[in-house]
Amino acid sequence: MKYQRLLIERGAVAVVGAGAMGSGIAQVAAAAGHEVILHDSRPQAAAQAVAGAAKALQRQVGTGKLAQETADSMLKRIKAAESLNECAPAALVIEAIVEDLAAKRALFSVIEDMVAEDAILATNTSSFSITRIAVGLRRPDRLVGMHFFNPAPVMQLVEVVSGLATLPEAASAIFHVAQAWGKVPVHAKSSPGFIVNRVARPYYAEALRLLTEGAADAATIDAVMRDAGGFRMGPFELMDLIGHDVNYAVTESVFEAFYGDRRFAPSLAQLELVNAGFLGRKSGRGFYDHTAGAGVSTPRSAPPSRAPLQTQLFNTDSVCSSFVRRIADACGIALTEPNSQVTGAPGCLIALPEEDMAMLYLSDGRTATERAHETGQPSTILLDLALDYAECKRVAVSWADQCSPRAREAMVGLLQSAGWTVTVLDDVPGLAVLRTVAMLANEAADTVYQGICEPDAVDLAMRKGVNYPRGPLAWAAEIGHTRVCRVLENLQRSYGEERYRTSPWLRRKAMRSSPRSSELAATN
Repeated sequence: MKYQRLLIERGAVAVVGAGAMGSGIAQVAAAAGHEVILHDSRPQAAAQAVAGAAKALQRQVGTGKLAQETADSMLKRIKAAESLNECAPAALVIEAIVEDLAAKRALFSVIEDMVAEDAILATNTSSFSITRIAVGLRRPDRLVGMHFFNPAPVMQLVEVVSGLATLPEAASAIFHVAQAWGKVPVHAKSSPGFIVNRVARPYYAEALRLLTEGAADAATIDAVMRDAGGFRMGPFELMDLIGHDVNYAVTESVFEAFYGDRRFAPSLAQLELVNAGFLGRKSGRGFYDHTAGAGVSTPRSAPPSRAPLQTQLFNTDSVCSSFVRRIADACGIALTEPNSQVTGAPGCLIALPEEDMAMLYLSDGRTATERAHETGQPSTILLDLALDYAECKRVAVSWADQCSPRAREAMVGLLQSAGWTVTVLDDVPGLAVLRTVAMLANEAADTVYQGICEPDAVDLAMRKGVNYPRGPLAWAAEIGHTRVCRVLENLQRSYGEERYRTSPWLRRKAMRSSPRSSELAATN
């Protein structure tokens, strides 16, 4: 095998760039048994990075996560190199320098003449085309993207990215090396944002739009996405952690790389934070105040209300089965068979006959006000999607402008009696979790449709790279491709924007699962 020195003999690994990413990658390679050469163009930077790694490893020893002998052997395998020439024996050279295209290309042009012909060159870039970086190299076929996520010793995902010239053998070697290092690799073709930085854009973009439209404040939206959606961090606290300068720059880079596709349009609200220097945790202020002694931002929740005396529950939607069962069990209410003469509209989950005939439905991307207008039922209330209604702590609802105060209070009281904290969002299309999941699924679908990666890879990447509770495509399959398409179509109709256009891949999935397709299959 051409690259056996790296795979079989555990050849030396050189890491160029001794910042947070480079030093983290060096630790990962050393832990896997490789001799590591760590170089940085800044004097003493590599030595300082090794000293920092020693402190980090000692902290792990102190907490019992790592044996002292293991830490010592790892450190012995990392050598700080003051000269780039010392990287010559490496079987793999990983570039982790500043995100500057010219600097990366210049570095690789020097390295490729320095190392052996069977050495692999890898770049940890998160934004540049692998094909563009390889331009001008004598051997562009051995350059591979090896994109780690920060912090490299902790995060599992590695995106293995092939440019147009990359040999499949080289990409395969890096894939297996990442596996040997205890990582979870996924293959991707070189494209703006690769997988994670592209598919994740809607998580931030939809939250920013909800904020600017007055759906709720940042803390409330974050709480809904965590407590109902099951995401580990809300979008605003995550942007504060990443840094708004970094997050905005990635969005702008992807937007420009896709020739101004409105789906990736940056947010003016975030640009204002960047212009003001409110970059998040590192500057002490972003969407939240991170200065010492600052209070905790409390999400808004509906005040306690009294549950209604009469309630009808309808198990009309498989996605909401656990939702109605939780209410039935908590309140001792029997499920009623769906009856259009009683509910007045299909898909009703809850009807409160004594409360101005209030009705609750799962959102479909329309506003409650629009649905109330179309059905003639003023007291229309919409439920947001949740990862697991049986276990989640919070649910979000919105109601039509026409909805009576008595209906609002009664519905909130019923949901509270089942143990949920209730968040009331302004009547925006698609609410929060549902529209975000639909857009994540839509972008993941287009990534697959355009041949960037396989469906399993995009779901794995989003779970391991950004800790999503479920892969976007798996989530879309669970709630139904037809439903996701309907939500996107209603969002596009509401906003009149190409931003919400539906991926052809999703449309095909929906058509395959539609009743008409089943009928045709049965008759042909």
